[in-house]
Amino acid sequence: MPKNSKVTQREHSSEHVTESVADLLAHEEPVDYKRSVLNVTGETWDKQKDAEDELEAENRPAWNSKLQYILAQIGYSVGLGNVWRFPYLCQKNGGVVETECERSSATTYFWYRETLDISNSISESGGLNWKMTLCLLVAWSLVGLAMIKGIQSSGKVMYFSSLFPYVVLVCFLVRGLLLRGAVDGIMHMFTPKLDKMLDPQVWREAATQVFFALGLGFGGVIAFSSYNKQDNNCHFDATLVSFINFFTSVLATLVVFAVLGFKANIMNEKCVVENAEKILGYLNTNVLSHDLIPPHVNFSHLTAKDYNEMYRVIMTVKEGHFKELGLDACLLEDELNKSVQGTGLAFIAFTEAMTHFPASPFWSVMFFLMLINLGLGSMIGTMSGITTPIIDTFKVRKEVFTVGCCIFAFLVGLIFVQRSGNYFVTMFDDYSATLPLTVVVILENIAVAWIYGTKKFMQELTEMLGFRPYQFYYYTWKYVSPICMAVLMTASIIQLGVSPPGYSAWIREEAAEKFLFYPTWAMAILISLIILASLPLPLVFILRQFHLVSDGSNALSVTYKKGRMMKDISNLEDNDETRFILSKVPSETPSPMPTHRSYLGPGSNSPMEMSNAPNGRYGSGYLLASTPESEL
Repeated sequence: MPKNSKVTQREHSSEHVTESVADLLAHEEPVDYKRSVLNVTGETWDKQKDAEDELEAENRPAWNSKLQYILAQIGYSVGLGNVWRFPYLCQKNGGVVETECERSSATTYFWYRETLDISNSISESGGLNWKMTLCLLVAWSLVGLAMIKGIQSSGKVMYFSSLFPYVVLVCFLVRGLLLRGAVDGIMHMFTPKLDKMLDPQVWREAATQVFFALGLGFGGVIAFSSYNKQDNNCHFDATLVSFINFFTSVLATLVVFAVLGFKANIMNEKCVVENAEKILGYLNTNVLSHDLIPPHVNFSHLTAKDYNEMYRVIMTVKEGHFKELGLDACLLEDELNKSVQGTGLAFIAFTEAMTHFPASPFWSVMFFLMLINLGLGSMIGTMSGITTPIIDTFKVRKEVFTVGCCIFAFLVGLIFVQRSGNYFVTMFDDYSATLPLTVVVILENIAVAWIYGTKKFMQELTEMLGFRPYQFYYYTWKYVSPICMAVLMTASIIQLGVSPPGYSAWIREEAAEKFLFYPTWAMAILISLIILASLPLPLVFILRQFHLVSDGSNALSVTYKKGRMMKDISNLEDNDETRFILSKVPSETPSPMPTHRSYLGPGSNSPMEMSNAPNGRYGSGYLLASTPESEL
């Protein structure tokens, strides 16, 4: 042992040894046994060990990819506990019950809270709903893309947007007729309520529906028609479009009532089950006697007919205390009579019925795709009524003006995508469009039938169509239509005065709708909308009356007549063309710029009407397009 070691020092010391072996070893320096002279085979053993570890690592199986490892870990960690234990603990110790959802139906809650995130009143803006804002942006982007090239682009879009809804409606009709209770809904649709015929409100709403259905007063009909040829058969077009529109309304109503009949049966059965459980509870607690239950009634298979019989018996016997029982009649008629206003029919009632369909996601996708196409078609038509006359009058660049209109419409539409936006939709739908549309259509009718002249208009239609329209149209345009629309406008004004304007608000705390009156500022907006919608008519009249804006009538007359002349000349043979141009009879020689003459009426014989041109094509009707004297 080394002389300087602590053990040696202790050995020669006279002090007593009190330290343990562990204490001594703690003061010793660590010994490297691998480098010790006693470890003769250490390096060889390490090399062999390393070689064995490398060989073992090479022979050990390994994952083919990282994905396999991750999936194995997921398969190990995710087990039955995720399926039953975690949900069980959530249900046991709490868990997502929303009072608003619990008090209303799931569909109603999803529409008002998840989709609209609606506020309690129109006075509570609540800011923009970003999901609705994004949808509005996408919608106007689609309209802009569809219209940026005019009818060359929008016409192609119409092939799909106009035809696809009919495919969906037919599919829904076939599926709806196969549903249980569909016949009940259709029978309810065709069951008239004669007492309603005496209600002026019914006729006012019917007339308003005609305006909205045919797009009268919006300008879209005139805009689309302006792209036709001058000799287009507008009589056939008007009849065909009106018939298809009526057919579509009936088809869509059949679909809706068939589905609502199915929904009414489902809800009525649910009502029967809930009230049957109440009766069983009353029987078990001796509140009701078992003698009140008819012997053939089976609570395990209780039908609506059996429940109604049992309900009448209990109501008769317990007449004094019947209300305290809280039993409902559960009549199918009551479920069918429950009306849902406005957007609620499509987004609540119809959607809730579709949740009971087999393969309901498929039908939901089809239904909402149909709604999107219907909306896009209407938006394109409305925008055409705005852009077409401005582009034709002021010759602005089509692409720039269309994009500008879509951007402006998007910015205006932001009022509808705030949390209170649905209330503004109701305001526009009920008040800002109905009365102005009536005013617009009345003025259009008066302008054509009384200022321009019904006889002139009939004569020009005769020259365009090649035949004289029925005399029925003459009296309808001149007398029947103005009187009916004047009555409609008067009824609308009276309705506004008798019933103050209001709306149905969704109250979050009550989870129910409540009728509220519009505040003062909203009434001011409503009146302003009515005035602004009607203002362009007198404004344009004044501008043209003082020649501040050209009405373009002379250019229209010359262009119309020139187009008809060129068409007739192109159809003549060489000899006929020479005779057509160099006629021996002065009255038979058509002048490209004839002198303006007073209109003598459809029964008059003017020299121009005695020409050889078929149907009097170069007669006075077209010459008078620039001289619209009144026949009054």
